[in-house]
Amino acid sequence: MNPIATVFRRELRSYFSTPVAYVFIVIFLLLSGALTFYMGGLFERGQADLQAFFSFHPVLYLFLVPAVAMRLWAEERKSGTIELLLTLPITMWQAVLAKFLAAWAFIGIALALTFPVWITVNYLGDPDNGVIVASYLGSLLMAGGFLAIGSCLSAATRNQVVAFILTVVVCFLFMVAGYPLVLDAVGAVLPQGAVDAVSGLSFLTHFSAISKGVIDLRDLIYFVLTIGFWLYANAVVIDLKKAD
Repeated sequence: MNPIATVFRRELRSYFSTPVAYVFIVIFLLLSGALTFYMGGLFERGQADLQAFFSFHPVLYLFLVPAVAMRLWAEERKSGTIELLLTLPITMWQAVLAKFLAAWAFIGIALALTFPVWITVNYLGDPDNGVIVASYLGSLLMAGGFLAIGSCLSAATRNQVVAFILTVVVCFLFMVAGYPLVLDAVGAVLPQGAVDAVSGLSFLTHFSAISKGVIDLRDLIYFVLTIGFWLYANAVVIDLKKAD
């Protein structure tokens, strides 16, 4: 059997073997619903779309995705099971990819369970479902970017709380990189090329474009490269800390 599939199944099954997974999903659904209907004013807006729903996803992911990612490697290192994992007939890259895909699938399941909101707007009006599908894709890709960062930082420490805090901080920086306030500050000391580079690093810049229904290849490449870079860094960190 493919070693990636074996570890993927083991990891995904482990999420649902404890109440933590169900608590995470319930919190995600409650928060996304409350933010959409109360703070986002889904009904008051009078528009059949999910803009209010997806606009809160970056903030939700900023705290919920690191909560999933923090255990990926920190727990393995603390319990000593990482040595057992690495003795299996599986390469470092395969182990990193399998654990990442399992965690990403778990988040994807939580995201998919928000489908009643989609059904609601279709019942109330005539939304552009193409835009909604693109928004779900962008949301999943953004969650993957957050998760890849968290997976790498989880490998750098045995302490899950430290991994959580570091992930929140780094993801926050990737989020706000596209805000005008940040870009103005960068532009005050660096040339325009540097400002464009900083803006291009922002999760929000690329997610906002996809959530408008415009699936630009550059946005997809950004998320793929971001995930790939952090997973590569993840493997490097594990290799460097094998002796710890």
